[in-house]
Amino acid sequence: MKKVDFEIPDGNLEYYPDFLSLSQADKAFNFLMNAEVWRQDKIKMFGKEILQPRLTVLFGEVGKSYKYSGLEMHPIPFPEELKEIKEKCQSSPLNTEFNVCLANLYRDGSDSMGWHADDEKELGINPIIASISLGAERVFHLKHKKIQTARQKIRLQHGSLLIMKGTTQEFWKHQLPKSKKVDSPRVNLTFRNIY
Repeated sequence: MKKVDFEIPDGNLEYYPDFLSLSQADKAFNFLMNAEVWRQDKIKMFGKEILQPRLTVLFGEVGKSYKYSGLEMHPIPFPEELKEIKEKCQSSPLNTEFNVCLANLYRDGSDSMGWHADDEKELGINPIIASISLGAERVFHLKHKKIQTARQKIRLQHGSLLIMKGTTQEFWKHQLPKSKKVDSPRVNLTFRNIY
């Protein structure tokens, strides 16, 4: 399996461009695009309630709710179509367990995710986030919280896996900016462990 390491200060990023086979990636993407589970929730930003600029759903084990930006999400059970991907993420190269998957649907390039770190208390210290990309390629941005020159951009391909681990969430923020060049959907599966 091809691996790309990104040398960044105070963090650990691994990228596997061909983590899923094309048929696996296509099957998961088609299932998720047709699943009637997506919702557009309101979040609190700078004291105001706004609709998230994307659709979301939380898959996971019973009782593993997830809170961010004033929103509390309750999981629905993992569908069979995602269990295989979850198990693959848990084995090589990570050998870890995940009990939830926050899924994001970016309908086109006008949907986005602003700068943030996945550093909520329920994720524990130095969480491992395994991020699967399906559908349209999008450019993922990272920036160090203190070193202004420390920045990274990664073009995330269909079927790829990006792993953020170690102190990445402590020292880095990430975003998925809007893009006028993208006119088709992308689904992002972020596997994580809630304690």
